[in-house]
Amino acid sequence: MSEDAFNMSIRKFLKEVGVTSQRKIEETVRDGRIGGQIGDKTLKVRMTLTAEGTGLSHVIDGEIELP
Repeated sequence: MSEDAFNMSIRKFLKEVGVTSQRKIEETVRDGRIGGQIGDKTLKVRMTLTAEGTGLSHVIDGEIELP
């Protein structure tokens, strides 16, 4: 596989992750399924990246400001 094809494959995957993650977060907030966190106007989030058959495990924690 060429380097360009590899990069395009990664970008395609990351685009899908970004778009679907945003939809799920918006649905969760809109449907009010966020429990007690609404009071402090932030939603604590965590994304975990793993790759089957490898030792890859990368965690990103963050906060999203709510409207």
